[in-house]
Amino acid sequence: MRCNLFALMLIAAALLLPRGAVADQNWKTQSAIWRQQDACTTEAEKAYPDYTPESNAKREKARKVCLMRSNLPVDGSSLSPQTPTAGTAQQ
Repeated sequence: MRCNLFALMLIAAALLLPRGAVADQNWKTQSAIWRQQDACTTEAEKAYPDYTPESNAKREKARKVCLMRSNLPVDGSSLSPQTPTAGTAQQ
């Protein structure tokens, strides 16, 4: 019984090891992307430190330009949460 349990655990470990290496590579890739996105955000915040509506728009544009220059995905969201418009009903 002990031998069967040990063999089963050994087989399970052998099956899981290669997947850990793939997950580690994916983590490294995503981590590098996140670091560059953070660098773009920091660069934009240094360029436009004020929190006026004009500065916010310029900061977001600078961030998106940096992301495009770095060949990173540019999302459609802004740094502040979206507010519903007056004509839409909330459920």
